[in-house]
Amino acid sequence: MFRSLLTAVAASALLAGAAHAQDVKTAEALRDKALTDRLAWDITEDLTTSIGPRLVGSPGMERAKDWGVAKFKALGFTNIKVDQFQKPSWTRGEESAELVAPYPLKLSIVGLGRTIPTPAAGIEAEVALFSTYAEMIAARESAIKGKIVVITQPMVRAQDGAGYGVAGVSRRSGPVEAARRGAVALLIRSISTSSSTVPHTGVTTNGPDVITIPAAALGVPEAEQLERLAKKGPLRIKLKLASSVDAGDVAWNISGDIKGSEKPDEVIVIGGHLDSWDVGTGAFDDAAGIAITTAAAKLIGDLPKHPKRTIRVVMWGSEESGGSSDAFLAANKDGLSKLVLAGESDTGADRIYSLQLPKGAEGHPAMKAAIQVLSPLKVYFDKAPAAHGGADIGGVEGAGVPVINLNQDASRYFDYHHTADDTLDKVDPIQLAQNVAAWTSFLYFVADSDIDFRALSAAAPAPAGH
Repeated sequence: MFRSLLTAVAASALLAGAAHAQDVKTAEALRDKALTDRLAWDITEDLTTSIGPRLVGSPGMERAKDWGVAKFKALGFTNIKVDQFQKPSWTRGEESAELVAPYPLKLSIVGLGRTIPTPAAGIEAEVALFSTYAEMIAARESAIKGKIVVITQPMVRAQDGAGYGVAGVSRRSGPVEAARRGAVALLIRSISTSSSTVPHTGVTTNGPDVITIPAAALGVPEAEQLERLAKKGPLRIKLKLASSVDAGDVAWNISGDIKGSEKPDEVIVIGGHLDSWDVGTGAFDDAAGIAITTAAAKLIGDLPKHPKRTIRVVMWGSEESGGSSDAFLAANKDGLSKLVLAGESDTGADRIYSLQLPKGAEGHPAMKAAIQVLSPLKVYFDKAPAAHGGADIGGVEGAGVPVINLNQDASRYFDYHHTADDTLDKVDPIQLAQNVAAWTSFLYFVADSDIDFRALSAAAPAPAGH
């Protein structure tokens, strides 16, 4: 009896080992196929060319919604859903700015997303210039009241994009804080790592209860020119911004499934955001993310047998000005326990350089194998637990759904982010394919395993000192 039991255990272990070896072989084949697959490029090209800019509330976004549904159908996804949610839309109007004194100079600007307009005749005022956001916050009200504030804080280039959060406060909070101090308008140096005159837009704080002022971004060389001029004497600027808001508009989160073969109710959520700013065609931000995740799921869906779990690709419909995350959480509130893992691709199209897993997961055989299969792509395992998996999955992450980070090289992402230069020619097909290869091989291990990230996280020891 005991000998029979040992024989059964040994046979089971051999079968498990054989199944694991087969998973590695399949994942390696998927990885290598992805490196030569053109689907991600074709999706990026189609979305940026056939649809163009995709601002929430615009005809382009309406076309993008229909495009997303048609794309999922054409690629064989099932359970295609369009979840509509209320979302006020903001529409850009005519914009201009000029230096009036000490000499006339037309300035390259773009209004910040959701900025309020100036009066029709514009605003002309003396400039209060600050080299950092902190300097503006520390300034006396008398130095700001009645003036157009200009903040010239630069952004630091970094592979992980860390400079964005530091510099971005000028855009996110600057108009409100300047308004509190009596400013009549705000201009900021673009939140950018480039030296281009092309300005960068991006959302700023606004809403029914927010006191704010008209705000726009300057091209980098012009911000630096104003900084030099301000050292020589007073400056005057005239600014005109026209925009409108439709409080009754809607947006959509669109999803499609590669259905699991054994545990279809256990779902891995991945995707990118479908909306973009109006000034470019949103190739880096975020047609590429849509393409990478859709192509990865499609490659797995083409296998003779689907993996155990369902892979759900979501095209989130309002990331740039917010709303997708809360809507996605609301739509999934009754099924959160069945969401195995979530991840979002939203840092362009350049190569993935590191993987971060939920706490405690790195010792699981499936994750050890995933790390091994990712290594030839020059993706290393970062021991820091994954967090902040993406703006659109922030809601479900906060509700306890485990997330991953497949970190992309952001060294040049903020050269083009939120600009008219965010176009298809900036996408490198080879690096785009490396992204697909990393996502595809990693997803396969999660989808065809029984890994429970929540249980692993709960069982993981607390960091030293806690």
